[in-house]
Amino acid sequence: MPKAKEQFEYLRKPDWLKISLRSTANTAEVEQIVEGRCLHTICSSGMCPNKAECWSRRTATFMILGDICTRNCRFCATQTGRPLPPDEAEPDKVAESVKLMGLKHVVVTSVTRDDLDDHGAAIWARTVEAIRRENPDATIELLISDMDARPELLDVVLASRPDIVGHNIETVERLTPEVRSRAKYRTSLQTLKHIADSGAVAKSGLMVGLGESEEEVLTTLRDLREAGVSIVTLGQYLRPTKEHYPVRAYITPEKFEEYRLKALEMGFAYCASAPLVRSSYLADAALEAVREVCRKK
Repeated sequence: MPKAKEQFEYLRKPDWLKISLRSTANTAEVEQIVEGRCLHTICSSGMCPNKAECWSRRTATFMILGDICTRNCRFCATQTGRPLPPDEAEPDKVAESVKLMGLKHVVVTSVTRDDLDDHGAAIWARTVEAIRRENPDATIELLISDMDARPELLDVVLASRPDIVGHNIETVERLTPEVRSRAKYRTSLQTLKHIADSGAVAKSGLMVGLGESEEEVLTTLRDLREAGVSIVTLGQYLRPTKEHYPVRAYITPEKFEEYRLKALEMGFAYCASAPLVRSSYLADAALEAVREVCRKK
């Protein structure tokens, strides 16, 4: 018999979580471009369920600063350990790949680099600058670590003027110590507030199905909105391996839609909420929604 805390993981996944993993010519081409420059993507490192779909549309989320994280969150499939020194040529490699892929909206994330004095802020800024130089018409979205909410580090990244800057809250406050490694709920909110106060479009995301209550989800949404977040995503947590945090519940598409409507009522400019939604899924749609809100003001 499975342990009580893991019993949900032995349930059959519902139909709404079944996806196609079929590859296409575009999928192979994106993989060739990424691997040919020794780059990393969260699509692969994070075992994203939307990888085949996004790569078939010639989109990918670049992961900079290597593929080894200094934190060990219980939900995440990314490797943890002692990272290698940053690749100083990485910003130019990413910019070149963006150009080859013909991207109009670029999403960049990274592993957390607590080992670096600046948490990787300088590489972040150089990556945005390199993308802009080679792809002047592309919009740029970042998904950064909390950088311990240090304003002087966040400002280095923000000075490069990305179009959207995201940082994921990941889960509700009660579950944060159990699910996330070293990260603190309030630190994430401070990071997001600094991003929003700087004038950048702030974005965040959280997973559900970890054992949170509906009221906790709504409280988290309110906290994010109060911090100035404009874009929010909600998706079903899927356990990467049996060594990771167990799934406590599979949330129905109907409940996700309820969360989406409540988020919009709270004043978010855009909310993507569905079982397979991830932070960067159809990210360009969020940017267009924010621009539309700005045009109406």
